[in-house]
Amino acid sequence: MNRFSAEEKKAIKASAAGAKRRKFIWLVVVTVFFGWAGYIFFSQHALIADKSADLAKKQEAKDSITKNLDQLKYDVSRLNDDEYIGQLARKWYNIYPQGETPIRTEQSGK
Repeated sequence: MNRFSAEEKKAIKASAAGAKRRKFIWLVVVTVFFGWAGYIFFSQHALIADKSADLAKKQEAKDSITKNLDQLKYDVSRLNDDEYIGQLARKWYNIYPQGETPIRTEQSGK
């Protein structure tokens, strides 16, 4: 004297089996999605790390080039000064103004 008849029991078991199947399919879909998302996340993380390293190298190169450019601009601005031109003429070409006597010292190691 069961509460449910035999046919009702089969219907309940059939719907329970369908629910299990739907849960299993849902679990497979969710597992595949999270696997794909994890793969994409780690591959992009590695790619971003490589790009960051390249960016750091390029920024270092840019900084050194900027420093070099600033030094060259400073040297060009000094070339407009007559006193600096006179110093270069004395140093590189041994050209001295009239009446100036050069003083030379021996440097060690030469």
